[in-house]
Amino acid sequence: MEMISLKSPREIELMRRAGRLTAQARALAGSMVRPGVTTHEIDTAVRKFIESHGAKPSFLGYGGFSGSACISINEQVIHGIPGPRKLQEGDIVSIDVGAYLNGFHGDCAATFPCGEVSDEAMRLIRVTEQSFWEGIRLAQPGKRVYDISHAVQQYVEANGFSVVRDFVGHGVGAKLHEAPEVPNYGPAGHGPRLQPGMTIAVEPMVCAGDWRVKVLKDGWTTVSADGSMTAHYENTILITDGEPEVLTVAED
Repeated sequence: MEMISLKSPREIELMRRAGRLTAQARALAGSMVRPGVTTHEIDTAVRKFIESHGAKPSFLGYGGFSGSACISINEQVIHGIPGPRKLQEGDIVSIDVGAYLNGFHGDCAATFPCGEVSDEAMRLIRVTEQSFWEGIRLAQPGKRVYDISHAVQQYVEANGFSVVRDFVGHGVGAKLHEAPEVPNYGPAGHGPRLQPGMTIAVEPMVCAGDWRVKVLKDGWTTVSADGSMTAHYENTILITDGEPEVLTVAED
């Protein structure tokens, strides 16, 4: 079983820098979401921005992935491959980015409305983001990973949506995916105990309908099995002696 790495103060500072750059890339991508823009254009801007700061896009070439950002539209939950598709009014667009800087990764995601979207789509975006904040209220030393998971699931389901089971959050650090796994569902009081120095990506993936998903023939793009709208929100966080610190923030 893979050991959970506890970061030193120096490593935490490097992760803050990687996290800040990653969050800035997410903000840049989100600012480009409007009708007529292609997912390739957004991806190219993300890659150029990250590289201009002396970093590498974490996802580019990861497991053979061809983009620098995962850009997933409407029923696409995660791992959408950037390409010629143009965004349309009413789409909701999930953008997941990572940056590798000074030996450490940042990882974050958000879902953005394209122009005017339906009230239900906007509610899905807001509930997904809020479920992250509900979860990390329990990201404190002595708590367990599944305390976060349970809080996310309770909030999402109380709002009539469902959480994806097949994909989960994860530790982040020198590797993009480290131990522990951080599901968005499960019983409180289970999983590894949270300790100061742990850095994890908490990332609710939420379906407006049923939670079941399927991977398309491209081997990457993951969609809701029932075709319902989906949303995604993620930040890299640090477990401290007290309240958790969000590392993927765009400002100092």
